[in-house]
Amino acid sequence: MNSFSIWCAMAGLILGMSLSARAQSPATQPTADRQKLEANLERTLSNAVLVGHYDVDGQRGALKEDHYTLGAVKKMAGDLWLIPARIQYGQQDVTVPIMVPILWAGDTPIITVTDMGLPGMAKYTARVMIYGDRYVGTWSAGPRHGGILFGRVTHPPTTQPAQPPASP
Repeated sequence: MNSFSIWCAMAGLILGMSLSARAQSPATQPTADRQKLEANLERTLSNAVLVGHYDVDGQRGALKEDHYTLGAVKKMAGDLWLIPARIQYGQQDVTVPIMVPILWAGDTPIITVTDMGLPGMAKYTARVMIYGDRYVGTWSAGPRHGGILFGRVTHPPTTQPAQPPASP
């Protein structure tokens, strides 16, 4: 996928999100619907693995792979959510409980962080939209280092202990 295609996809998503937000803002969204959306988001993200790619602005070449392994995701107070995440990229491999605001554009959650510091890492700004089993967004770690990211929300099969064969 080239940068122009990715840019067009991002522009379409942003336009769709703004139209969705106009159709039903969070202030006018019924509480019962919001509770269902939030419960669905907890199920979608809990114990999931986000598998995808990212690029770095100004760098040519292939997209870089990344993945994030999540624990049990929980809605906290207001717009804050607790997302235990194992973040692996390059030589980094850390697990941290991350408290992030998740805002809504209609029925679509958007992880929204600005200059959020992570232990042993840079400060990040990101807007990551989750819809169904896909995610897409922008990220930056300072004024000259950022890009886009996208991928799928997957749920690896759980390993069940072997069951002894039934007796005849």
